[in-house]
Amino acid sequence: MITGRPDTRPRVAVSSCLLGELVRYNGGHSRDRFLTDALDPYVDWIRICPEMEAGLGTPRETLRLEAAADGPRLRTRTTHADLTDRMRALAAERAAVLDVDGYVFKAKSPTCGIHGVPVYRADGTPADRRNRGLFAETIIAAHPLLPVEDEGRLHDALLRESFVERVFAHARLRALLAGGWRPRDLVAFHARHKMQLLAHDPLRYRQAGRVVAEAGVRPHEEVAAAYAAIFREALATKATLGRNVNVLQHAMGMLALDPARRADLVEVIESYRAGVVPLSVPTTLLRHHARGEAAEYVSDQTYFSPYPDDLRLRNHVPALG
Repeated sequence: MITGRPDTRPRVAVSSCLLGELVRYNGGHSRDRFLTDALDPYVDWIRICPEMEAGLGTPRETLRLEAAADGPRLRTRTTHADLTDRMRALAAERAAVLDVDGYVFKAKSPTCGIHGVPVYRADGTPADRRNRGLFAETIIAAHPLLPVEDEGRLHDALLRESFVERVFAHARLRALLAGGWRPRDLVAFHARHKMQLLAHDPLRYRQAGRVVAEAGVRPHEEVAAAYAAIFREALATKATLGRNVNVLQHAMGMLALDPARRADLVEVIESYRAGVVPLSVPTTLLRHHARGEAAEYVSDQTYFSPYPDDLRLRNHVPALG
């Protein structure tokens, strides 16, 4: 049976140093406790260190990006050895076979950084700090819809929750499409993700629905590719407070609640809208009522459990404005 259940284990690529491997330039590591302690029990890591795979070893001379007429060049800081072509070739090889649901890169790295990597002038002063690392740039260009973050940004509660939500959604989609799915499996998958998709991108939810409706008549692989693209694009769109409120109200409208419980839910949803309580409060209450009412269509929605509950990622209060 094809399920793509929420307990599907994501495959997540990661800069090896972030998991405590001694691969940094100085022989050390950059262990990140959210990755090694909180997320580790729920994902399968694909460990990657471009410098080690390029044969640079550890400890090693530090690297930096240097300005050049044909674009930034990756060079060693002291001897100025040019590693650009070697790193780009390695990145292209990795990108061609990469089959993961997300990627966590090392922040600020000249190979793996995805935000704010400096490019230096010949005199050693920074010329531009708005670049990506050479390896990461190639990976992201080859997989533009892949959820990517660096460990620094994952310290932000909102960015962390968004990244993990997308990773688990990608994993469920991968599990579905890898298993010889039938049209009815795609229908069920899309139905279970309805509220989650609506919270991100209502337009693409409807576009995906039209693809699902053609699953029995269009070629199998064509349907899979079209649905996967729209699904991933939808999840890449930021969920907003307003769309979350609409989804919460929609879910409440599907439950046969007495006036007192309905009033309680309305109050909690309005408290979320006002930035008083986190999203976990109304979603937990709605899921509780859905189970009590045996409303399986609501309780089975991935919106209420987009990733393992033990991660507790929805406990941040939304920022208003």
